[in-house]
Amino acid sequence: MEKRYFGTDGIRGRVGSRMMTPEFVLKLGWAAGRVLVGNGHPSVLIGKDTRISGYMLESALQAGLSAAGIDIRLVGPMPTPGIAYLTSTLRSSAGIVISASHNPYYDNGIKFFSGDGTKLPDEVELAIEAEMDSPMEIVDSADLGKAERIKDAQGRYIEFCKSTIPSRTVLHGLKIVVDCANGATYHIAPFVFEELGAEVIRIGTSPDGLNINADCGATSPKSLSNVVLSNQAHIGIALDGDGDRLIMVDHKGEIVDGDEALYIIAKSTHEEGRCSGGVVGTLMSNLGLELALKEMDIPFERAAVGDRYVMELLKAKDWKLGGESSGHIICLDRTSTGDGIVAALQILYVMTTTGKSLYDLKKGMTKMPQTLVNVPMSSKLNIKDTPVIKQAVADVEATLGSEGRVLLRPSGTEPLVRVMVEGKEERQVKVLAQQIADAVSLAGEAI
Repeated sequence: MEKRYFGTDGIRGRVGSRMMTPEFVLKLGWAAGRVLVGNGHPSVLIGKDTRISGYMLESALQAGLSAAGIDIRLVGPMPTPGIAYLTSTLRSSAGIVISASHNPYYDNGIKFFSGDGTKLPDEVELAIEAEMDSPMEIVDSADLGKAERIKDAQGRYIEFCKSTIPSRTVLHGLKIVVDCANGATYHIAPFVFEELGAEVIRIGTSPDGLNINADCGATSPKSLSNVVLSNQAHIGIALDGDGDRLIMVDHKGEIVDGDEALYIIAKSTHEEGRCSGGVVGTLMSNLGLELALKEMDIPFERAAVGDRYVMELLKAKDWKLGGESSGHIICLDRTSTGDGIVAALQILYVMTTTGKSLYDLKKGMTKMPQTLVNVPMSSKLNIKDTPVIKQAVADVEATLGSEGRVLLRPSGTEPLVRVMVEGKEERQVKVLAQQIADAVSLAGEAI
């Protein structure tokens, strides 16, 4: 069955649109409560990022869950992976995050976790959607859910993050710039690295409800690069609005993306004999990552784009490490979902044990030139069967031959078609990607 509401990462949309209104979220909370938990007074943990709309949606979600007889635990602003961890450790029946991740402040979304801190499978999301069609029946007054606030959530999660590297690891002597994107990690990430001994320079730690992801964080690492260079820092760490993405900057100001982070972690675990199986990337993962892993005899598989699909393939293969170029890094030997802070700690651990800079650690992988063009789409476009698009793709593939690849896919979180072209020559790749993007744009205008 095709989903009506859920995308690749929960439910997301512009605040005030069909799926981001108090009315919809109220019914969603009720439906989720009916599907995710059984009878009695089970509890659901609710966290959010720093968007101003989070207050409104939190109240609506809380009311819907209470109407279904579900007790609620509120933690306030908390990274998405922090909710996954706390849901499990507090033995909640489910966890819910109010966040639109890397999107602008005027978007918001609802993400769900099971009781063990993993994202919901498709069949559960479909069951919630089906329940949305049922009349909303409120439980008896004596059975309504109650709400309580968890006051030590921040400290619990900070200690968990620190526990994901060996206990004697210290970061003394390292100067780190941490960009929290004015999002959910603003009161957590800096403390993690400071408590481990690093000198931390903070940016993106003054959320006002409107500035989340605004020219900062993992989606805009240029400002981080500038601060690293001006302060002669050893490394820069950029997280996105809900803390599940990581982009880094080395001491030369060069951006280190998710593919390079995966390579560094995989190489370290392989050399230490901790590499269990292979590595999962996505269709967007740079060919250079695949080739570098092949040289170390580490198997590599590509999943569909989206960290949930990376997770599904990891579990199917019984592997522990996977991620996306965008910075979602999943270390299943450390946590149950993608976690930007935890991934950063794994790389800092490699730096401290090898004595090498981030710049040197990434050298073993040579990235192929890759260009990504996002084409705005106001309507659904069948990119597979549109003649002008098919011809443009065929022409580019013929030009690249066996030394490159083309990928087109609609975004699961934004009204965009993503056009990716990879090849040996950067200039050619940019021209070819724009060639296809122009064809997609032209097809969209004709709808």
